[in-house]
Amino acid sequence: MKHIELKSQLVEYQMAELTESERQLVEMAIEATSRSYARYSNFHVGAAVELQNGTRIIGCNQENAAFPAGLCAERTAIFAAGAQYPDVPIVTLAIAARGTNGELTAEPVSPCGTCRQVIIETETRFHHHVRILLYGRNKVYALESIRHLMPLSFTEF
Repeated sequence: MKHIELKSQLVEYQMAELTESERQLVEMAIEATSRSYARYSNFHVGAAVELQNGTRIIGCNQENAAFPAGLCAERTAIFAAGAQYPDVPIVTLAIAARGTNGELTAEPVSPCGTCRQVIIETETRFHHHVRILLYGRNKVYALESIRHLMPLSFTEF
C-alpha cells in the first residue's frame, strides 16, 4: 500500500488586493445574489463569468420544489455563456453567496461537485484554465484552475 497526498493551491486575498477587473467581477457576483430564487434553502448564490473577449455574464441559483430541477449559479452563468458565445473561453469565474440570514457569507463558498465537474468540462472544452474567485466578507480565495478543488477528474486536460 502507498499513501499519496493531494494538495490544493489557492491564494487568499482581501477584496482591495484584487485587480480592479477582478473586484468588478466579484461585485457582479454579489449583485447576482439578489436575483436568485432560493425559496427552499434561502441560500442565495451569485456567479459572474468573464469571457476571453471581455464579455461578462451573471448567473444565480434557481430552486424548484421538484428537486433537483433547480440550477446552481455557477452553471447558470457558464451555460448562458456557452449559449451566447459558444466559441469563447471563460477566463474568470467569481462566486458569492448570502446565507439564510440574508448577509453575505463571511467565508468564501465553493462550487458543489456537479458545478466543479461542469467547470472541468469547460476547461477541457477550451483547453484553457478558468481562474476562480470565491468571495467571502473576510477574504477572497483565488484558484488558477478548478483542478485545485477537484484534482482527480474525469478528463485529461
